[in-house]
Amino acid sequence: MGSECSQTPAGWLLENGPRELELLFRAIVYHPSVPILIADNDRNYRDASVGAGKLLGIPRTRIIGQKIDDLADPAFRPQISELWRAFLGRGEHRGTLRLAGPDGAPAEVEFVAKENVLPVRHLLVLSDKPSSNQSVGAGKAGTNQIPAWVQDFALFLLGVDGCIVDWYAGAARIYGYSGGEATGQHVSFLYPGDDGPGTEPQQELIRSAADGHFGTEGWHVRGDGSRFWANVITMALRDEGGELQGFARVVRDFSERHERDEKLRRSRARIRPVPSVSTIAGVVSGEFDRVPEANDAFLKLVGYSREDLQAGRLHWPDLTPPEFSDLDDLAHEEGLRFGACTPYEKDLVCRDGSRVPVLVATAVLKLSPFRWITFVQDLRERDQIESVGDHDVAITQNFEEMVGTTAALRRVLRQVEVVAPTDANVLILGETGTGKELVARAVHRLSSRRSFPFITLNCAAIPTGLLESELFGYERGAFTGALGQKIGRFEMAHRGTLFLDEVGDIPLELQPKLLRALQEKAFERLGGTRTIPIDVRLVAATNRNLAQMMGDKLFRSDLYYRLKVFPITTPPLRDHPEDIPILARHFTHKYSRAMGKQIDKIPADTMKALAAWPWPGNVRELENFVERSVILSRGPSLRAPLAEIRASASAPAGDSTLEHIEREHVLRMLRESDGVVSKAATRLGMPRTTLNALMRKLGISRKDL
Repeated sequence: MGSECSQTPAGWLLENGPRELELLFRAIVYHPSVPILIADNDRNYRDASVGAGKLLGIPRTRIIGQKIDDLADPAFRPQISELWRAFLGRGEHRGTLRLAGPDGAPAEVEFVAKENVLPVRHLLVLSDKPSSNQSVGAGKAGTNQIPAWVQDFALFLLGVDGCIVDWYAGAARIYGYSGGEATGQHVSFLYPGDDGPGTEPQQELIRSAADGHFGTEGWHVRGDGSRFWANVITMALRDEGGELQGFARVVRDFSERHERDEKLRRSRARIRPVPSVSTIAGVVSGEFDRVPEANDAFLKLVGYSREDLQAGRLHWPDLTPPEFSDLDDLAHEEGLRFGACTPYEKDLVCRDGSRVPVLVATAVLKLSPFRWITFVQDLRERDQIESVGDHDVAITQNFEEMVGTTAALRRVLRQVEVVAPTDANVLILGETGTGKELVARAVHRLSSRRSFPFITLNCAAIPTGLLESELFGYERGAFTGALGQKIGRFEMAHRGTLFLDEVGDIPLELQPKLLRALQEKAFERLGGTRTIPIDVRLVAATNRNLAQMMGDKLFRSDLYYRLKVFPITTPPLRDHPEDIPILARHFTHKYSRAMGKQIDKIPADTMKALAAWPWPGNVRELENFVERSVILSRGPSLRAPLAEIRASASAPAGDSTLEHIEREHVLRMLRESDGVVSKAATRLGMPRTTLNALMRKLGISRKDL
């Protein structure tokens, strides 16, 4: 994908691209609580958001197919034709509509209209008129309250080389380039930086081609040189034979919403106590807001029957209370950008009107049409944990030695509980010593495979030449020294779970065979000819940056995405230092009991020094330090070799502190990445959300760049 743009017409793309782009557009606009309508030249509503249904007081499915005139107050209908002609003549319009409310009484709403976001597809965004004494529903007051990001959308088509093939009116309005100026240029000209195509737009297209779609955010440049924070969704377009033909792209100006989203994510991070026993997990999936599939557990949870489901009487918006619309909007956005959203808590409205608290996690399956699947966990039966001691016991019962009380740890445990009942592959990311194997064991223990084997293999501990035989086994005579048949780890883990630690150390030449085993659920032993079917749930872990390795051609992208069905990141201990005292007490109790000692006190100065040390080796380093301290202790009080850590723990504040060094390093990465957080996060080897949290912790803002 270079900067030179082909002059050959993209016939398939120009013929089929607009239809695919409209499906992508529908997937983006249908969910938000903001009332959004899409109309054609004849004033027919072609689509509507969930928020439009709430504002107008009728289901969105009944809006689609009707004319603007049908929903208007009869006395106002003669004015609509005049308003519409004026709008089509100007391309943009703000005004007032007088609609017929659900009770038949007229109600005024204001609107913002934009022409031709797609050919013959016009955007209308509604809001309650502030001066009106009557209301059709719950909307935002006044057009000045309509968020900027829903007032216009930039839609355009790209060829396989990244060059712009078709450019629509919304893109011209947002970027400030006409169709003649933009068409034929490489998409990189919309990004800040060098004149040539940078790695960022190329990586976005590569990821879109690999995953089917890809979402990202970052700075883009308008024709007048100004910058805006762009939310970008890119979908790969393929013909019937599966051949890549180009890309459909939707861009929104998130400059105003960017800060609001971060605040909402922080509010969503409130984590409630972890249940002491595993509760039911319901699974529901749908197309747009329709729910055609749900398991019995979900139907029982919300009080609907399978007959209701088959009759089409189950819709996701009907299950969602209004106060959770912002959370659902964020989950929808995360699903579009990342394929899946972070698990979050909400209520579901049952058929009888009662509510049930649940934990939900939604994944996007397809964009054309928009398909999704949601895992739902019932939170009604969780224990109410009141004390630290009880909390330690509850977590230890379910998650072995994953002890702690902070939101960082609870987030990991919630993700484990969401994914464990499924058979999805899990990729555990995190620094050395953060408990990745404990997470893997917890996934196995809470799954339906818990009565079958949990087999582990550290890929870094096996010589490269022997790793294939360890994974797949071998037949007698397969190589010199193969005196008998050997069963490999895959075969040992049949019907259970296989945990591959340090998966980033698997040599490149072995990765295709691992990928084939995962895809086909079968393999052949080394030196054998018989295909052996397997039923194995794979959990992989690594402390390496697989995304960077993929870019360096050291790790196959297809294997990476096969492993990364459900990623879990274990936090370093420095991100949850509040857990250090709890962990220190836990390890002291564990090792003093193992050594036959009675140690029931950790001196205050010792605990202070432990809490101040950054623990670069994370929980493993803390555990080893406490074990050594127990060995040295001769009485009921822990005697720790504080000289090893006190110098760093008590270092004076100043330019040499760890926090200052960390802050300067993050600032340098951000400056070198032109302020693009996602780009800086990739260079730092961490998720974008983690970098945002680290920036808040270090007090870094845009004005520091």
